[in-house]
Amino acid sequence: MAIDYNERIPNNVQLSDDRRLQRALEAWQPHFLDWWKELGPEGYQAKDVYLRTATSVDAQGWATYGWTKMPDYRWGIFLAEPEAERKIGFGDLYGQPVWQEVPGEFRASLRRLIVTQGDTEPASIEQLRRLGQTCPSLYDLRNLFQVNVEEGRHLWAMVYLLHAYFGRDGREEADALLARRSGDVDNPRILGTFNERIPDWLSFFCFSYFTDRDGKYQLKGLAESAFDPLARTCRFMLTEEAYHMSVGQLGIARVVRRTVEVMNEIKSDDPAALRAAGAIDLPTIQRYLNFWFSSSIDLFGSEISTNAAGAFANGLKGRADEIQFDDHVCRDSTTPITRPMGDRVVTEDVPTRNAMNEIMRRAYIAECEIGLKVWNRLIRKAGVAFELKLPSERFNRRIGLWDDQPHDPAGQRLSANDWLLRQDEWLPSERDRAFVQALMQPVTEPGKMARWIAPPERGVNNLTVDYEYVKL
Repeated sequence: MAIDYNERIPNNVQLSDDRRLQRALEAWQPHFLDWWKELGPEGYQAKDVYLRTATSVDAQGWATYGWTKMPDYRWGIFLAEPEAERKIGFGDLYGQPVWQEVPGEFRASLRRLIVTQGDTEPASIEQLRRLGQTCPSLYDLRNLFQVNVEEGRHLWAMVYLLHAYFGRDGREEADALLARRSGDVDNPRILGTFNERIPDWLSFFCFSYFTDRDGKYQLKGLAESAFDPLARTCRFMLTEEAYHMSVGQLGIARVVRRTVEVMNEIKSDDPAALRAAGAIDLPTIQRYLNFWFSSSIDLFGSEISTNAAGAFANGLKGRADEIQFDDHVCRDSTTPITRPMGDRVVTEDVPTRNAMNEIMRRAYIAECEIGLKVWNRLIRKAGVAFELKLPSERFNRRIGLWDDQPHDPAGQRLSANDWLLRQDEWLPSERDRAFVQALMQPVTEPGKMARWIAPPERGVNNLTVDYEYVKL
């Protein structure tokens, strides 16, 4: 059946005028819907949800609220408005006009960047598919589903680029985005963090705060691309990504607030007493933060990278907020990088182009600290002597210079045996995970909250917290 592109798929890319692209998307859409029904939110496909839908890129259209069943969601394809006479902003081609088509010499590299970004979108939906079964409130359930459908829209955005600009190769890559499976032994998702399990809401909030923030930085780098359709696509995606990060930041804040409330109620900071009272103790929250932060900073790649250097030199991917830098070519400059060398730690200057991943990671870490300040203010305000901290960037790394280099959260080197003996001090143990999972009992009465999390201060779109956001 042909699709009404003006109604069914909101877009500003003139889908109705491109018969070749129409045929490609007509062939792909049924596979997407089959995938969504199999691996999207489990148990809620037929429920009406109060969701935001993007219907245009202007202020009036990007956030249109209404009731819809998720399989009927209007996954739109939007590019930010074009910038007149936009020029390439970095690398060897600095100052030249941006590209509206894919240059042949960069075809494979651009396709790989789009596929890697695109693969994260269905991956996160798969990771979260069962989370709705243990929602702490209808408010939270609705927010989860908003994240789900927007990740689906981001997948559509990447698939549009593959179909529109990469021919048969692009169509095959678009099909592969629906074939890989998060956590699958034989056909996993491309990036390690997107194969991790997210069985509980504390993990979800950490994932949304840390991992979606990595997504923000990757999208910001791609939003600088000389390939203008990719840059414009990512600029609009960033509008929605901010919401995903806020779900994480506010979610963790609400968990922390409830924990310190219980600490004051029972007049104890003993983790066992807090657990018995149905709260998540602060040391356990710290271990979850340690895990998701360390996993997420791996997503930036190795500290020294020839791939990142090539992407920058060729104008394919820049730094987040490239305009803030003085040198946009970086042909002769260097950047200090700290690295292990035997039993020592040394700092060496490397070509700045090769340090692009690390430059992005440092900016990301500085931004992550903002959330810590918010959460620690809540703890101090409650009169509790505890401080949440980000672990060292050397801690629990699986990619880059610090891979297989055991360190504690303070950045102190450990022996392999010490790491094995003490890792449960710093990362969620099986006992921690079992306790948190036991708290995950669904609360679906409007306005009610699970006992381990505080209510939000306000509802969605000027509605009350006790609004019936999902009609069960």
